[in-house]
Amino acid sequence: MAKFPEAEARLIKNKFVCKRCKSVIRSTNIRVLSGKVKCRKCDYAALRPVRKK
Repeated sequence: MAKFPEAEARLIKNKFVCKRCKSVIRSTNIRVLSGKVKCRKCDYAALRPVRKK
């Protein structure tokens, strides 16, 4: 998808998607895995990484 690492970092790095409402949230892997991050819209804690196309 991205041709250079700066663009790939901007589009994919530290971005997660809510499994319930599909909103995008920026956070680190450690915070997501520990359950400290929740969705702003629906307050759901299950997040997945952005899919790389």
